Parts: sequence; C-alpha cells; structure tokens
Amino acid sequence: MSNIRITKHFNFEAAHALYGYDGKCKNIHGHSYKLLVTVIGKPINDLTHIKNGMVMDFGDLKTIVNKEIVSNFDHATVLNNQSPHRDLATILTSNSHKIVLVEYQPTSENMLLDFAERIKNNLPKNVNLHSLKLYETANAYAEWFASDNN
Repeated sequence: MSNIRITKHFNFEAAHALYGYDGKCKNIHGHSYKLLVTVIGKPINDLTHIKNGMVMDFGDLKTIVNKEIVSNFDHATVLNNQSPHRDLATILTSNSHKIVLVEYQPTSENMLLDFAERIKNNLPKNVNLHSLKLYETANAYAEWFASDNN
C-alpha cells in the first residue's frame, strides 16, 4: 500500500522578541501564527480496526499538537533563556504573564526545529512527521521537511 500524507492546520497567538537583533523584531511584538502539520504513513488496512483506512485520526493529531504546541505557546511571550530576556521573563511571570523560555533565539526557524521534536516524539510508531510550515505573517513562513533532516 502507498504512503499518504495528511495535514492539519492550527492557529495560535504569541509574542516574542529577538535579543541582539538589529531590526524591529528586537522589541516584543506578536504574531497570529498558523502551523500546518503534515504526517505520512500507510493507511490502516484492517477491517477490524476502528481506524481502518486512516493514516492517523485527525483528532489524534490535533490532540498531540494542541498538547505539545498550542497549549504551551498560545497567548504566551516566547523569550530566549540564554539572553538577558530571562530577567524580563522573571518580572513578567511574577505579574501573571504567560512566558515560555526557550533555549534558542525564538525565530520561526528555531521554533520549527523545537516543534518537530515535540511532535515526532508523540506520533504513533507507524506514522512519521513529514513537514511543518509555520506562518509568522500572512506572507512569511518557514518550513521544515523530514527529508532535509535525515
């Protein structure tokens, strides 16, 4: 049986700042992120299996991505823990702001590397992460492909 790719679309709102950057993005600012998650696998071919004909239930993929990505990053400010922004994070957290400290510069590119690991680690054994596309704005996005990372 052939491999099939399925894709699910997710949205979340988040702010970030790029420490040391020489442009406007050095300031805290927000985005309406759109994340497209594509997995690949062979559809289940077992009449007795409740998910017969599916590579993966879209609901199961939604559960994984919501748990690993959306619930963590939605309406959060993402800051680099390896920069002086960690001091700002301490102040914001003490004032009940949702902060996500990451061990990288929170660019779309680095966020995708993080998201790929989080998602891959939670997929069923017969399903692989194929690609991710993260829109930071309506006309700017970064992509991650498993085939580029083998």
